[in-house]
Amino acid sequence: MDLQVVLERETDGIADRCRADSEFDLLEALRHREPMAAERLITRFGQRAYRLASRITGNDQDAEEVVQDALCTVVRKIDTFRGESAFGSWLYRIVANAAYHKLRGRQRRWRELSLDDVLPRFDANGCHIAPVADWSSRVDNPAMQAELRTALTAAIDELPATYRSVLVLRDVEGRSNLEIAQALGLSVPVVKTRVHRARLFLRKRLGGFMTTMDGATAIAYAS
Repeated sequence: MDLQVVLERETDGIADRCRADSEFDLLEALRHREPMAAERLITRFGQRAYRLASRITGNDQDAEEVVQDALCTVVRKIDTFRGESAFGSWLYRIVANAAYHKLRGRQRRWRELSLDDVLPRFDANGCHIAPVADWSSRVDNPAMQAELRTALTAAIDELPATYRSVLVLRDVEGRSNLEIAQALGLSVPVVKTRVHRARLFLRKRLGGFMTTMDGATAIAYAS
């Protein structure tokens, strides 16, 4: 076996144990109502919880309210956590449920995007029907990165909340499909499907953005 692979696995194992130990210490502090436990909870999970809430609600103010309510719920209901899943997964589920509740309670003025209307089209053999431009080599161009980040954020915000949540947990937080399934109350196959469809949608949106940018550049050079 390759030595690099062995070292990476050992490093990953150490990191997982450290994370588990840290979560156990925090869990014990919360259960014993230690004075600084809530602050440790915010420090450890606050930013990640906010990212998830923000992606689901699509609104910074709503996300802040969701995180505040969710973390208060975690502190208040800590004794109901039975350890059947990771503590972080349990917390994410509370955050996601609070965010979905916020969405349902908000009067929405637009129809939620249907991915089936905008996903790339495939033939019976699973091949793209329309040509797919390969712009991946240009993502490292410093001149494009700011625009790409803006386009990516806008594309993520277009996703339905159920797709945004799995994408953020998978590609931003780096959670496994199993952890996401536990956090959101889904099956692993459903998580995989939603992540795949969300990524296809983002690729198509970014492909359209890059085509637009290329056209603008060509016009600029021709002027």
